[in-house]
Amino acid sequence: MALGYVRPARPEDAGEIARIQLATWRVAYRRILPRHVLDNLDEAFLARRWSAAVLEPPSGAHRVLVAVEQAEQSYLVGFAASGPADSEALAPGEPADALGPDVAAVTDLLVEPRWGRRGHGSRLLAATVDLWREDGMSRAVAWAFDGDEATRSFLTSTGWEPDGAARALDVDDMLVPQVRLHVAVPAEKVE
Repeated sequence: MALGYVRPARPEDAGEIARIQLATWRVAYRRILPRHVLDNLDEAFLARRWSAAVLEPPSGAHRVLVAVEQAEQSYLVGFAASGPADSEALAPGEPADALGPDVAAVTDLLVEPRWGRRGHGSRLLAATVDLWREDGMSRAVAWAFDGDEATRSFLTSTGWEPDGAARALDVDDMLVPQVRLHVAVPAEKVE
């Protein structure tokens, strides 16, 4: 287990979050998404989006957390973003109120592959669940690419399971299937 911790993202973290996202996607999704799409992702654009997410979240319940590896130096190695479930969390054809106001949605949970399997993902998820509990959320959902075995295995190992919803993202005229997973948020912290 690595020495590390999770903290809220700061505005100055946006560039590093974007770098982690880009590096992780290019490794984890190289067999899922078209190569030219991954090659053409703009790190500066992603950094601006993360800066906005940190500085101007849609609500107090929208949060970005970062995982930090502690060594002789500290490194940002992963991040998680979540908030109340919105239309992006819905399955095709699902009514707007299907998930309810007490459902959280994970939009991103990534640990850079070279820092994987060191407990950072678990720390990010645990910190995120603690915040959902504080916000009164009773359930959470997350979409995962059907072909992303690492994410699906990680989430199912922590109690998440598919809820039967599926969709396909149109990525440059290629349909990429996703499945939605869900988990109950325990009312009290489990020690």
